[in-house]
Amino acid sequence: MSDSPKIKINEDGCYIVTGLSKMTEIERLVNEQGSAVDWKHGKEFEVKEKMALCRCGHSKNKPYCDGTHIKIGFKGEMKADREERDTREAVYGGNGITMTDDESLCAGYEFCDRFGSVWRMMKISENHRIKERIKKQVSLCPTGRLQYILPGSEEPEEMHYEPKIDAVKDGPLLALGNIPVEAPDGFVYEVRNRQALCRCGQSGNMPFCDGTHWENGFKSE
Repeated sequence: MSDSPKIKINEDGCYIVTGLSKMTEIERLVNEQGSAVDWKHGKEFEVKEKMALCRCGHSKNKPYCDGTHIKIGFKGEMKADREERDTREAVYGGNGITMTDDESLCAGYEFCDRFGSVWRMMKISENHRIKERIKKQVSLCPTGRLQYILPGSEEPEEMHYEPKIDAVKDGPLLALGNIPVEAPDGFVYEVRNRQALCRCGQSGNMPFCDGTHWENGFKSE
């Protein structure tokens, strides 16, 4: 792809995505105890130099937009805080690891809750096995709500992603790999490695997912 990856949000309309080379469906995996443990990758979607992806939740051709937002009079007001993450995050110090938490980005995928929660585990992080669990669970967080920082570094540890979109089954669009997201008025949100964009059309933290799809029965097919 020749253009740098970018997501532009149309006012009361779709996401216009340019410069991507990959878009895959993924699904959260849970174990027998009901705990979220990993992601499963499924089918790949066709990718074009410029794509319109559904944001209203009602397209008959998801993840692509089919213009239904016009017919239903969709209103997709941008409500997310425009300040940088560090103005919202809480900081949890541990033994050899620091975790930060921007709760405004929570989408309810619960990778953080396994083994009694990462917040509890931070209190006993001198245990190497516990510390490794924290790192894995934080890295699985799809929204970037949670991050961790290791001694000697001022920047959070992040998995490397080639810019891509993962469409969560019955959930949000994950924009991975530091893709800029531009609001209809031209404002560009803080660029983050992991972002979950609402596609049920009802998030109270537009353009980001706030977990409302769990309540409204959103289906991606």
